[in-house]
Amino acid sequence: MNSMPLLEVRDLVKEFPTRAGESKRAVDGVSFSINRGETFGLVGESGSGKSTIGRCILRLIEATSGTTVIDGVDLSTLDRREMRQFRSRMQVVFQDPYTSLNRRHSVATLIAAPLRAHGIGNAKERRARVVELLELVQLPASFASRMPRELSGGQSQRVAIARALALNPEFVVLDEAVSALDMSVRAQILNLLGSLQRELGLTYLFISHDLSVVRYICHTVAVLRNGTVVEQASRDELFEHPRHPYTQQLLAAVPVPDPAVQRSRTKRFGTDLESTGEIPEF
Repeated sequence: MNSMPLLEVRDLVKEFPTRAGESKRAVDGVSFSINRGETFGLVGESGSGKSTIGRCILRLIEATSGTTVIDGVDLSTLDRREMRQFRSRMQVVFQDPYTSLNRRHSVATLIAAPLRAHGIGNAKERRARVVELLELVQLPASFASRMPRELSGGQSQRVAIARALALNPEFVVLDEAVSALDMSVRAQILNLLGSLQRELGLTYLFISHDLSVVRYICHTVAVLRNGTVVEQASRDELFEHPRHPYTQQLLAAVPVPDPAVQRSRTKRFGTDLESTGEIPEF
């Protein structure tokens, strides 16, 4: 992992209009940086602004204020044409593989879509690239002719990952990318993401509400609450020595099968969740 940041987010703010004609601040002055080759975890309860931050970084939605800098380039200064060219360097994998893949197109068509959109290669070269990408995500070349309805959840997410890697990006946003999968498949996809990162030198922003997954895959973790980062630390530091009361509440709220362990953990963090009314909702 390179100690130089690939991405820097500075004072990011995103407000949405309400029906009352006012505005709601979903992201409030968020700042962080992600080193090259790192997996940066963004964790928080539902509605905390995690996915909004990811979409603002990619400029899928426009931030109200603040800057996002990737490899020294301030994305807010790019016009539509420049941003289109820059998108090849950053991609996203969404939560639900069933809805993120167009059900009317074959796997080959789906994976080749970014190549066609950017005018890369001819038909033969794109077919070869599709096979290469399928092998990269550990699917046989025969899957190229399949339709999304013929795929399992894990296979569908592998296709989504292959599509995200088609343009050789440096930075990938993983927005709850394993939360829709069952536990055994989730572990397989996490291991695949780890091997791809090592092989391709990828940098990830890993958005999740699942603390066990975050602990498994992330190097650095930021805890988000009501659109604000309340704590940021290395993975081991955050999970072993959480400093902010909200982080302690999140950790204490994670269910475990052993009641004695649950009581011990709650006592350790000194948090009476029921009395404070601050039980996180996932």
